[in-house]
Amino acid sequence: MAVDIVYETPGATTDDEAGIAGGWLPGQLSERGRQDARELGERRRTDGLNAIFCSDLPQVVETVEIAFPLRELPVHFDTRLRECDHGRFNGAPVAEIAELRLRHLDEPFPHGQSYRQVVEQVAGFLRDISAAWNGTRVLVVAHASNRWALEHLLNGRDLAELLTAPDGWRPGWSYRLPSDWSRRDFQPARKQPGRPARGDR
Repeated sequence: MAVDIVYETPGATTDDEAGIAGGWLPGQLSERGRQDARELGERRRTDGLNAIFCSDLPQVVETVEIAFPLRELPVHFDTRLRECDHGRFNGAPVAEIAELRLRHLDEPFPHGQSYRQVVEQVAGFLRDISAAWNGTRVLVVAHASNRWALEHLLNGRDLAELLTAPDGWRPGWSYRLPSDWSRRDFQPARKQPGRPARGDR
């Protein structure tokens, strides 16, 4: 058996619309972001979900509250699903952060963290849900860096490649977490030669 993960990002924030990379700052949904959240709820309402796991940053909390106002599902807030902490660059322009990403693949942002540390946090999260939620379908609502971590860990994609690829939004991604993940040492899955990894489309 396995855990089927449906991955969604939060609604657009006022920072997003201003071209600001919030990092760990408490982002606020814009009107478009609140509509994004309502659409997320409609999209996943009959999706056979067993639980919701999400970042505890305000824009994600607000997204989940709007998407699932009746709280029919258990919701678990997890600090390991926060966006990468850009440290003193929290609140910098998106273009500036994009130029700095490769430099901070392994080296933390000043007073912040590296993208590799985000991967390690997401790996620990996967270990926990693999052990406790095997055989279920769960929704994860988090940020871009967390999705890159999933692509790296579960689909074997190169982290540096992910940090420099165009950021393409879509209404959800799907991942399958193998049942033996809790016994692994968190090495990323490897692509089979000539065969695209799940999600490379």
